[in-house]
Amino acid sequence: MPAPRCPAVAPESAAPVAAPGPVDPAQAREFLEQFHAETSPAMSLEGRLHQVHNELELTGSYTHTLEELSFGARVAWRNAARCIGRLYWNSLRIRDRRDVSAPADVAAECIQHLRDTTRDGAIRSTITIFAPDRPDERGPRIHNEQLVRYAGHRTPGGEMRGDGRYADFTDTVVALGWERPNPRGRFDVLPLMVSGPTGGPQLFDLPRDAVLEVPLIHPDHSWFADLRLRWHAVPAISNMPLEIGGITYPAAPFNGWYLGTEIGARNLADTDRYDLLPIVAERLGLDMSSERTMWRDRALVEMVRAVQHSFDVAGVTMADHHTESERFLTHLGREERAGRTCPADWSWIVPPVSGGLTPVYHRYYAEPDPSTRPAYLPAP
Repeated sequence: MPAPRCPAVAPESAAPVAAPGPVDPAQAREFLEQFHAETSPAMSLEGRLHQVHNELELTGSYTHTLEELSFGARVAWRNAARCIGRLYWNSLRIRDRRDVSAPADVAAECIQHLRDTTRDGAIRSTITIFAPDRPDERGPRIHNEQLVRYAGHRTPGGEMRGDGRYADFTDTVVALGWERPNPRGRFDVLPLMVSGPTGGPQLFDLPRDAVLEVPLIHPDHSWFADLRLRWHAVPAISNMPLEIGGITYPAAPFNGWYLGTEIGARNLADTDRYDLLPIVAERLGLDMSSERTMWRDRALVEMVRAVQHSFDVAGVTMADHHTESERFLTHLGREERAGRTCPADWSWIVPPVSGGLTPVYHRYYAEPDPSTRPAYLPAP
């Protein structure tokens, strides 16, 4: 069933975006050569290239087999220079929904994606791939950065309630018809904003049963529960197009599972997000009179401890930055033994807490190449 629909859609008079062009045959060939070099498909490379050539001549595009699609999505994860969790790239579960493009159907499948991957906390790496761009016809788009994000509400007094990073997005969906909860909370789940091949974006609320949330507690400080913090269990990135062999899938939400520092040291700590370190430090009784007391550092560690502890108590999959750093170097070794380089963005691979205590800090990596494909592309 489609997700519940908000009462308004964007006006269809919005400025049109240029239609996609035909697929570059050289990009198709390069991908198919890689696919055949790393796997053992039933059809020969020559036979498949002949098929694709004919399809490109007729339509300007071609259709990936399920095996090609799965390989491409997994290799795109392997190529993701900012991801420390690439050891698991070949276990990505594929939900092939290339026949889906209508906004209501896309939203319904996104909701099912969340249900399928959550599994009561045993998070499973999953991607749902919707209809691709075709010559003169755009595929659907999901405008949310992640399937689950919290609203940011500006108060009349100039304060922020909720996630400050999403205040502008919240204002946008309100202008399109979404009604802010009353009262406005700090963890109000935003609706999905989806565009189809034609028309403006439409809004769809996420049902409660599709969003598993973890209440945050601390292993040593009972007062932490009084802060009434929580976070959602599944980090499903949803606005990065997937490009495989010259074909762009503009809507391809995918998820792994959280690293504790993502929530504790960034989402809840960044000054443009929830900015909670001063509150935690005050409750800890820390001396905040000077930066030299390192009160931020001490509060940050306790915040990450609380997040990690809470997910463990709730039985929800979560990685820690020390273990994941070791596993990334395991992945790096495997890639080198396979004769491949493993580009990495050092500033993303090194965790935001205790970076110097992790092995990923003490070395350099191959520079990322923006032209590498398959890839998850920066959000348009």
